[in-house]
Amino acid sequence: MAELTIGEKDFLLDGEPYQIISGALHYFRVHPDHWADRIHKARLMGLNTIETYVPWNAHSPSRGEFLTGGGLDLARFLRLVAAEGMHAIVRPGPYICAEWSNGGLPPWLLRIPGIGLRRWEPQYVEAVTEYLEAVYRIVAPLQIDRGGPVFLVQIENEYGAYGSDKEYLAELVRVTREAGITVPLTTIDQPQPQMLEDGRLDGLHMTGSFGSRSTERFKTLREFQPTGPLMCMEFWDGWFDSWGFHHHTTTVQDSDTALDEILSVGGSVNFYMFHGGTNFGMTNGANDKGAYVPLATSYDYDAPLDEAGNPTAKYHAFRATIAKYAKVPDEVPAEAEAAPAFEVALQERAGLLGLAGELGGPRAAEHAATFEELGQDTGFVLYETSLEGRGPGVLVVGEEVRDRAWVFVDGDPVGVLARDAHERSIRLPRAGATLTILVEDQGRVNYGERLGEAKGLIGGIRLGGEELTGWTATALDVDLLPSLDLAGHPVDNGPLVLTGEFELSEAADLFLDTSAWGKGLVWVNGFNLGRYWRKGPTQTLYVPGPVTKAGRNRVVVLELETMTSTTASFVDGLRLGQTEF
Repeated sequence: MAELTIGEKDFLLDGEPYQIISGALHYFRVHPDHWADRIHKARLMGLNTIETYVPWNAHSPSRGEFLTGGGLDLARFLRLVAAEGMHAIVRPGPYICAEWSNGGLPPWLLRIPGIGLRRWEPQYVEAVTEYLEAVYRIVAPLQIDRGGPVFLVQIENEYGAYGSDKEYLAELVRVTREAGITVPLTTIDQPQPQMLEDGRLDGLHMTGSFGSRSTERFKTLREFQPTGPLMCMEFWDGWFDSWGFHHHTTTVQDSDTALDEILSVGGSVNFYMFHGGTNFGMTNGANDKGAYVPLATSYDYDAPLDEAGNPTAKYHAFRATIAKYAKVPDEVPAEAEAAPAFEVALQERAGLLGLAGELGGPRAAEHAATFEELGQDTGFVLYETSLEGRGPGVLVVGEEVRDRAWVFVDGDPVGVLARDAHERSIRLPRAGATLTILVEDQGRVNYGERLGEAKGLIGGIRLGGEELTGWTATALDVDLLPSLDLAGHPVDNGPLVLTGEFELSEAADLFLDTSAWGKGLVWVNGFNLGRYWRKGPTQTLYVPGPVTKAGRNRVVVLELETMTSTTASFVDGLRLGQTEF
């Protein structure tokens, strides 16, 4: 058994000064069969600790359940950290940001009338208590004083950037302690005076988040916390990517200089990220600071380990700098090898609109129901109503399209309404019998005032100034597509489902080049790789080796717009896009 305590200037591990050199590794963004490999490579870079968030919405897609199977087996992940001889920091939120859908808050929260997020509001606190108690039933037995790896737990997350409700923070502490968490508790905020003041609470050790000007940031932090160890809990060694922008990078030299400043004064550090991984499925978040910007599928983050788990120039530079202050293992991880490159012909198998009845059941309502009213947490909803021969005319969504809508009249495409372009009106060129609108949730906002907003067609829909009523809405479970028998379904003028097969001599990491495609999703052997979009910057979808197998493999593509080629091209490595405009 061991103990970590907060000393006058240092963390103390069994009474001796201990410099935490940690790296963020989100178990939910990495295939579980790769966890051990990524943790081992962290130790080889000189890290002694692994940090992870816990995503409430992934573990609890509905209230009263807490999933822990497969890629959500937090206990197994922490035991693998311990097996590597490393410590662990757990940050359960409940809000995590993390560029993760809804900042980790489950959408079912939004369906509770009158709920108040991230503050002392009885309904929210009750739900958060249920969640934290479930997390701590896993974490408490794995604390360092019980022979496990966990030696720090964080309360909330950058709370000073959102609110200042001390009663709420104190309640989170009470729940945490009563659930058996005995290790030191921390907060994190950007080193700005107001954020530090609003996010602090007596008894919690303050840490900072920054990626440059380390000496200055620590000075600000010290003004609010005169004693105790200095720690950058999020050392931003890269940045995330958003659709339609460039691939973000930071120079090795600038990041390494900032790291050296932290370590040279005895500061502790947690690399955010050590290994970013992937927003598999439809788990990506979004930002909206006046313009809606969804996050890309790749969460490479320009981190020391790239999206596929291979060491980068940063890895080797950081390893050399860490070696100035701590012992680093002699072993060095192998460099990336080229992945198999080949092409697979895809066949158009069915139209998505014609498959709607097999992906969900229609629900009738006077107005177009929101995703929340339908219990649809993410993905797609198909809306239909009768035009009764009306048109042509201008179709207007009253308030906002959230987030992308494909419009059809009698099955023929009319156009797209895109939230990121602030579009909410389109001209219907002719009269018709049926209006169909397919809406995609492109990612729930994970930061700021728009956290927790509804999805769908918001504010009513009018044609030629008259409101359209009598809608049906079908929540589509597109993850059923790989299991459907597509034979006999027509190919229409809407989104298409395509399939193909390929042979492998053995399981292997693959990289699917999507640059010739429009917008959509891909499954390999039923595993949802995530979204692709011609806007870039990312041009590849990462296929984890454990998803593939020796012998025959199947790829399923949902193309929402237009392909220039119906070939699936697998290339030899990541294509993350241009680094500047």
